[in-house]
Amino acid sequence: MKHYFYLLASTFFLLSCEETITEDEKSFATVFEKSTGNTTATYSEVIDYYLQLAKTFPEINVQTIGETDSGNPLHLVTYNPDGNFNFQKIREEKNVLLINNGIHPGEPDGIDATMMLFRNLVLDSIPTPTNLVVATIPVYNVGGMLNRNSTSRANQNGPEAYGFRGNARNYDLNRDFVKMDTKNAATFASIFHLVQPDVFIDNHVSNGADYQYVLTHLFTQHNKLQGSLGAYLHDELRPSLESALEQEGWAITPYVNVFNRPPDGGFTQFLDHPRYSTGYTTLWHTLGMMVETHMLKPYQDRVLGTLELMEQMVTIVDANHKDIRKIRTEAIQKTMDADSFYHGWTVDSTKSRTLNFKGFEADTILSEITGSPRLKYNLEAPFEKPVTYYDHFVPKDTITIPEAYIIKKGWSHIAYMLNANNVEYVSLETDTVLTLESYRIESFETYQRPYEGHYPHYNTTVSSALAEIQLEKGDLLVPVRQNGLRYIMETLEPEAVDSFFNWNYFDTVLQQKEGFSPYVFEDLALSYLEENPAVLDSLNAQKMRDEGFANNWYAQLNWIFKNSPYYEKAHLQYPIYRVMKDSEAHAYLEDKILLE
Repeated sequence: MKHYFYLLASTFFLLSCEETITEDEKSFATVFEKSTGNTTATYSEVIDYYLQLAKTFPEINVQTIGETDSGNPLHLVTYNPDGNFNFQKIREEKNVLLINNGIHPGEPDGIDATMMLFRNLVLDSIPTPTNLVVATIPVYNVGGMLNRNSTSRANQNGPEAYGFRGNARNYDLNRDFVKMDTKNAATFASIFHLVQPDVFIDNHVSNGADYQYVLTHLFTQHNKLQGSLGAYLHDELRPSLESALEQEGWAITPYVNVFNRPPDGGFTQFLDHPRYSTGYTTLWHTLGMMVETHMLKPYQDRVLGTLELMEQMVTIVDANHKDIRKIRTEAIQKTMDADSFYHGWTVDSTKSRTLNFKGFEADTILSEITGSPRLKYNLEAPFEKPVTYYDHFVPKDTITIPEAYIIKKGWSHIAYMLNANNVEYVSLETDTVLTLESYRIESFETYQRPYEGHYPHYNTTVSSALAEIQLEKGDLLVPVRQNGLRYIMETLEPEAVDSFFNWNYFDTVLQQKEGFSPYVFEDLALSYLEENPAVLDSLNAQKMRDEGFANNWYAQLNWIFKNSPYYEKAHLQYPIYRVMKDSEAHAYLEDKILLE
């Protein structure tokens, strides 16, 4: 069924619903549909609605899985016309689309739209997919949805009441997929790895600028995907969705990645790092996108546009299931066989495309409050003009992929994240000494303001060297050539933007634990320099290069200390080591049947 009332004004919304919803659908009308189009369901109303669907229709299944910080579980609702809800068997026969809703409950468009989607599927109001199973997390941020209010989205046009962005512990869950500070994120990981979706949709509402579109899309950055998979996303899936929506009267554009400036000067694609939902799901070669409806459009239009987009995506993925499965399988294998890992992505300014953008003229006027210039859009002056859009990225950095990482057993909190993401590892059975590639943290910068419970590092650089490392029984050996290869590389390589190092999980190695007393060390340093003339030569060279150093007695003593055996090895030593292909350590671990 196509809802021809999508673009009508709110005064006609109820009449249009009556004309287009069948008698069967009326019995399963959502809170949104029963209202004037400006009401979103409460948490209990959402869950009760799906439970009623599941009681009535065998094609629907509702599961409770795991915990959230609110004390409530997450729910997984699945639609399969075959009535089979064993995902291991499902994946043998069909593709899977996973829809995530309410990560920011103040943006509830997808919550209401997905209820209607599942109702339309079971009532055959839209074509029944024969090669696709549709699953949803109806409300991901349960704590945020229970924190219902009418004021926290000051810039948004409806609904009348909604949830809050922060979860029960005030975390923004769309920054938590790697660092996993919340129970929500751990449970999401278990659901994701249970479902193993081919395609993933996360429903949101956008801000930042004004324009004519109700719908914008934020597909994952295609260059980060392996070759043909990225090409399929960029050249086939995205254009197919855009074209299908255009034919139904829903113009759509890429997410307008600007803040408080007019978009007609051009803009770049938003880069979804692994901390974000689609950045995380992409690590397992899932085709991901965020739906970003426009906050200033009427709530009814935003919900119905989200519904239309999901219905079209169901049709597209169902029709192209063979291609999607084939390309994903090839991409997974190519990643497993790759020698290099690329990261540090940045905009490729040499490549762009032109959008026929539908916006509003903007002007700068004086604020009546501050007297300073402010941005003002003129809704009486719509335009359609070419706008430059940059959606190609290139990696700044390349790392040779090792055969394995070894994590010292004292860092057990890392194992928690590995376990949650089905990363396979084994424990060493005996003490041993192996020559491994070792990292030393050379430099990093740290944000000076708190960000999602952390003070993250960035611009991290390391030096590497081969070193004999004393390993102990119980240290963890993580083979890299497994399904979680990209997750392993993104989290264990300290220079990667969302590495565990950059999220502060190894900050204790950044603090020097032992020092020296100058009045005592002075004599010891003199003896050390007399016995090591090469070190003395280096000290003198440093004095010649740096006048400030030459005039700073403490800096000189500290330099000698750090270039002597008295300086602790643990300071700035990254406690995860790399096993390189064809090394003696590699051969040893293969012989012990710890690496295949």
